[in-house]
Amino acid sequence: MTQRVLIAADKFKGSLTAVQVAERVTAGLRRVLPGIEIEAMPVADGGDGTVDAAAAAGFERREARVAGPLGDEVTAAFALRGDTAVVEMAEASGLQRLPAGVFAPLTASTYGSGELLRAALDAGARTIVFGVGGSATTDGGAGMLTALGARFLDAAGEPVTPGGGGLGDLATADLSGLDPRLTSVELVLASDVDNPLTGPKGAPAVYGPQKGASPDDVATLDAALAHYAKILEETVGPEAAEHAAAPGAGAAGGIGYGALLLGARFRPGIEVMLDVLGFASALERADLVITGEGSLDEQTLHGKAPAGVAAAARARGIEVVAVCGRLALLPEALGHAGIRRAYALSALEPDPAKSMAQAGPLLERVAESIARDFLT
Repeated sequence: MTQRVLIAADKFKGSLTAVQVAERVTAGLRRVLPGIEIEAMPVADGGDGTVDAAAAAGFERREARVAGPLGDEVTAAFALRGDTAVVEMAEASGLQRLPAGVFAPLTASTYGSGELLRAALDAGARTIVFGVGGSATTDGGAGMLTALGARFLDAAGEPVTPGGGGLGDLATADLSGLDPRLTSVELVLASDVDNPLTGPKGAPAVYGPQKGASPDDVATLDAALAHYAKILEETVGPEAAEHAAAPGAGAAGGIGYGALLLGARFRPGIEVMLDVLGFASALERADLVITGEGSLDEQTLHGKAPAGVAAAARARGIEVVAVCGRLALLPEALGHAGIRRAYALSALEPDPAKSMAQAGPLLERVAESIARDFLT
């Protein structure tokens, strides 16, 4: 009987997209077993690459001109199928939109993410999966809300400056002008991050340094976001404080908080994406699942794509192996996650720079090993 393989891997950040990972694994498997049945379903956990994964699964790719994190105009994509849209905040407000080596922890804005949500509404979306991660911003979603019709004013009645730093000057918040279509849309906040908005586990403290924030910047941003949440509590009531403490509020520099204020439902990003992509029906056709991402490490176990794929496959009794650039998990941890074995490119090329540069050919060799170990 012909064995059927489902490739459901995330990107290898910095070297291969999820689509390219699937192509290289397919090539390696077919070199050993030319007739093998392979189904490729690139996956993502809500961060950068989420729109690409949806497009690979048959969603239509749409584009919109929106503001980047520094205010310059960029072309950002979202995905649409029927009345369901997949919007990725990193497309508009991600680190990838900053010039190389440039960070703007206090001033980067999520305004463009709000414009991207508006574009999805304009396209007729009734359900929006809002994937958040990889952000350049720590503005609590204030920019996004502004683009959707909210007003954030200082004591002089002027709009506060863009970015998280400007929220320290916030005197009044007015959400009455929010796009009325938001009340009739199902908004799903998809993220692998369950941090609250502020505090030691909040967005500035945990993720600010990745966005160029110094210790002083982190303190400034944490105080500004706490003040922002307090002003919003005065405006919309105690639920604003509840949202600030809720899991996911701190996702992507606090844009999760802004989404929760819009009535979003928080769900782990990989769970949402597996639903949207039709993973359950693909599993029914598979005898072996190959998942993976650039680095299999402790973070993988906390809501990243390979862990979600493995959990779903294990529930169906289907064996899972993983591919990765770098492996930092012991076999026992892999087993607990439902991964039978992991194959790392670093085992073939220990030099990280060379391994990333040659990731494609190395991944084909790894796939040949999987075919010989599990499929022949």
